[in-house]
Amino acid sequence: MPTLATRLTQQLDLRCPIVLAPMAFAAGGALAAAVTRAGGLGLIGGGYGDAEWLQQQFAAAAGERVGVGFITWSLQKSPALLAQVLRHRPAAVMLSFGDPRPFAADIHAAGAKLICQCQELRHVQDAVDAGADVVVAQGAEAGGHGALRGTLSFVPEAADHLARHAPQTLLLAAGGIADGRALAAALLLGADGVLVGTRLWASQEALVPPAHQQALLRSTGDDTLRTRIPDIVRQLPWPAGFTARIRRNAFTQRWHGKEQELQAAAATEGLRYREAAAAGDAENTGVWFGEAAGVIDAIEPAGEIVQRMAADAATRLRAQAAALRD
Repeated sequence: MPTLATRLTQQLDLRCPIVLAPMAFAAGGALAAAVTRAGGLGLIGGGYGDAEWLQQQFAAAAGERVGVGFITWSLQKSPALLAQVLRHRPAAVMLSFGDPRPFAADIHAAGAKLICQCQELRHVQDAVDAGADVVVAQGAEAGGHGALRGTLSFVPEAADHLARHAPQTLLLAAGGIADGRALAAALLLGADGVLVGTRLWASQEALVPPAHQQALLRSTGDDTLRTRIPDIVRQLPWPAGFTARIRRNAFTQRWHGKEQELQAAAATEGLRYREAAAAGDAENTGVWFGEAAGVIDAIEPAGEIVQRMAADAATRLRAQAAALRD
């Protein structure tokens, strides 16, 4: 693999500037370990905080150097879970969708890097105040939960803010990044690396139903939308301002735009949603991928995906530099 050194690879001792997004229910220990072995950093998706599941996934990582990510507002309900996870000596802990400050000291005391995912500039400022080692600028193209900013404009704005106020803080770009072109572009926008979700959701090691992955292969970026309906049907109290990007399917056709009706029927519809999810049904539950689906055409081993992204980005950056010299 050609060398693609950045501040991220140097400070986190990686071979390529790629970090696995800690996707709830999808990014387990095997996927995180595969990303780490390929030269990036794998993060287990702690999601809403299932202690037994997390124990199983750290065991599945088989001693590889991995980290973990949490939905911050959910972790605040079970703060003891962080102490349990820190006993595994994770390389990093990523916090998203809430105030990271109550957890920052414990994370740093355990020797882990604090990664804060941000969806607007105010979140970047909060992350800097919390002492984040790494900030993630997440664009709305991303699968799963996010907000409204686009990756192309948000990443350089976050880079400029960090350069002025916290130059030692590293920056990752997220949202719509699935190949070497996007990795190279992120580095040119001022990021030190990338956080990759959808492309690794479509990997052999991901804990994703096969029918859901096949639905991604049939999709373009136009086949997703941002919506509140999966949170309404699961009766999850997501903070205002965050919506989920999921695939358009029978579930979204039935309920998107009818949120009040779904709220009233949440008990009954929630049972149907959970049954469909358990069955791997790709039409009657949320299918959680982003706009990058349009550039993905195969379900492959995670290590191959990571190494190809890094190699392609390095080749493209060198070719562009040579062309400019000519």
